[in-house]
Amino acid sequence: MSDRLKQLGNAGQAVWLDFVSRDFLNRKELQELVTADGLTGVTSNPSIFEKAMGYGSDYDGSLRRLLAEGHTETVDLYEHLAVEDIRNACDVLRPVYDRLDARDGYVSLEVSPYLAFDTEGSLAEARRLWAMVDRPNLMIKIPGTDAGTPAIRQLIAEGINVNITLLFSRQAYLAVAEAYLAGLEQRVKAGQDVSRLASVASFFVSRIDSKIDAKIEARLKAGAGADEAALRGLLGKVAIANAKLAYQDYEQLIAGARWKALAAKGARVQRLLWASTGTKNPAYPDTLYVDTLIGRDTVNTMPPKTMDAARDHGTVKPDTIRDDVEGARTVLSEAQRLNLDLDGVTTELVTEGAKQFTDAADMLLSAVSKKRDAFLAG
Repeated sequence: MSDRLKQLGNAGQAVWLDFVSRDFLNRKELQELVTADGLTGVTSNPSIFEKAMGYGSDYDGSLRRLLAEGHTETVDLYEHLAVEDIRNACDVLRPVYDRLDARDGYVSLEVSPYLAFDTEGSLAEARRLWAMVDRPNLMIKIPGTDAGTPAIRQLIAEGINVNITLLFSRQAYLAVAEAYLAGLEQRVKAGQDVSRLASVASFFVSRIDSKIDAKIEARLKAGAGADEAALRGLLGKVAIANAKLAYQDYEQLIAGARWKALAAKGARVQRLLWASTGTKNPAYPDTLYVDTLIGRDTVNTMPPKTMDAARDHGTVKPDTIRDDVEGARTVLSEAQRLNLDLDGVTTELVTEGAKQFTDAADMLLSAVSKKRDAFLAG
């Protein structure tokens, strides 16, 4: 294997894998990535578990055992199966967590997507999953919705690591960054330790280009007139510009007195995590959302195909996230001038992302239910 992924680590960016499955763990493939590539984290979501559990027989033995123990409710069965995988992944990454003194080595497990707009429900489930997994290098994933933000603050105050997901806009990012700071401050005020508490803000990338590019193509097809060249110049540019300016927001935040007071108490920064980094448009380089977003104190969580591409032919140049920030500002200014409605797109993507996860959860629970019924009947 090449050392390109390790080079990302040397440049200050953590490499995480956006995938987990029972077969993947049993084959020791996660351990191989940790050893060979310097992998330091894993993320999961309902879509990933739907693919892992919905097909094949990898989970049949555990499912039969759980049924024999009296677990018959579909959600209960799913949770026990998912928790087994997450615990195993946490155990693989525990040496990383220990070696880095809790700065990395995390595995993320999402609360039910049905709770994306339910603050109290999210809090209750996050606490329950945290207790079920019972690993210090677990992160609970909470969507950065209006309902999720107060839950994030409270979980941080309680000492639970949080991965905030479904962030598309800088405004949403700043809201969850504020929730992280407030949770830390609440914890400090109570005289509790903040030095081993971790959080990432998962900022989605490629889906923004998919939406904006579709708008541009529709305008070009209809006849853009004098705006044609400007519109073409924005194809594949808006998502990266949006991410670069979010990183500028992060740097401004950690330069402030409020953060410095928390850092003096041992608090760790809330890292920006680049999510949805698989390239959707085949016309773009398959490492586009890796090569252009390298920065210190960031994470890139890659689906397996993107990780393979980055390992094989990615271009590692330190601090590309800081390259041409003024150009990024110009891109977003032009997108606004041309009425591409980035704010509307990011709002729409939160709703669509939540629905995508609930749809995956529907299919996942249906598959588990069918297997349960077949095993009980048999």
